[in-house]
Amino acid sequence: MTPDEAPSGTSRPLEGYRVGVTAARKVDEQIALLERRGAHVEWAPSLSQDPNQVDDAELRAASERLLSEPVDIFVATTGIGMRTWFDATEAWGLHDALVDAIGAAEVLARGPKSVGALRRRGIRELWSPGSECFEDVLAHLRGRDLRGRRIVVQEHGQSLSMVAHALQRQGARVEVVTVYRVQSAEDPEPMFRMVDLIADRELDAVTFTSAPAVAALMEAAGVTGRRDEVIAACQADVIAACVGPVTAAAFEMWGVPSITPERSRLAAMIKLLETELPSRKNGLSLEVADHTLLMHGDLVLVDGVEVHLSPAPLAVLHALVVNPGHVVSRSELLAALPSGTAGSEHAVEMAVARLRAALGTRVVQTVVKRGYRLAVGS
Repeated sequence: MTPDEAPSGTSRPLEGYRVGVTAARKVDEQIALLERRGAHVEWAPSLSQDPNQVDDAELRAASERLLSEPVDIFVATTGIGMRTWFDATEAWGLHDALVDAIGAAEVLARGPKSVGALRRRGIRELWSPGSECFEDVLAHLRGRDLRGRRIVVQEHGQSLSMVAHALQRQGARVEVVTVYRVQSAEDPEPMFRMVDLIADRELDAVTFTSAPAVAALMEAAGVTGRRDEVIAACQADVIAACVGPVTAAAFEMWGVPSITPERSRLAAMIKLLETELPSRKNGLSLEVADHTLLMHGDLVLVDGVEVHLSPAPLAVLHALVVNPGHVVSRSELLAALPSGTAGSEHAVEMAVARLRAALGTRVVQTVVKRGYRLAVGS
């Protein structure tokens, strides 16, 4: 079985789950992997569709400065950054000189992708952390005598000025080469919608393939005034799935737990969701008004037949099954309705009416002056 194939016997293990995708690159591949497994995907690019903007003049000048004198330590941080840099220098006639200059230095690589980019040019790294975290690269250099040593760091799309200052405190001469800059998405509206979906707990999981994507989500949540709600949702009901430890580290500062595959690969992250989502949200089976009600994520079956519910009645059903048979007040159900729903008890009544129309009139009981409950065992 290839990594992107769904397992036999459970060909659609993510059926009924809603998964948000924030990637800008390789998004078609990721969505295909999820949809093949049955997930309903909501996509909101957190970054520009062409996020890795290269300033040719700036990069060429930096390359020429690097070649002006020997480099003692070279730090590669991303595979795409190194590939972009090598490709650019080929056009300027500087490629071979750059490869020789880097190869003559003590080469440190942050992770397997940067290792791969270097090795394809015949450059062998001296050391690379198993964690893929840049902090471990700094820890590797911490305590060493770096006085007068020339260190060149390939920037990974976000500023590494703090890293440069930390190394300079050890006496090193540090140069940061900006190969590309991560740009925000051209249209922020999809990300604002993603914020609402997470804050309203309408998603089961959200995937992230870069630390800048996490930063973009939190920035969007901040400007819309829903950051605390997003954090609370991700701490409880919405799984934050990160492709690797660097991406996961971006969530740590917000106190948000995340899941990360052992290998930092897209297919491995999706595979992890296959086990995590069902284990966290096992299907719930109830006998309600002489019917068997089965819920698995957003998948609803009545007597084995799938029933499609719109967001409002589905939200009401989720609220009622938390404590089956117990009364849930109208105000509690109103709070459970998706954002954008009319904020009145009439909206609750309409959602309940639609739920009854879909599942059967006896499934939801009205408790006068108190609220509603599922007719469990009736």
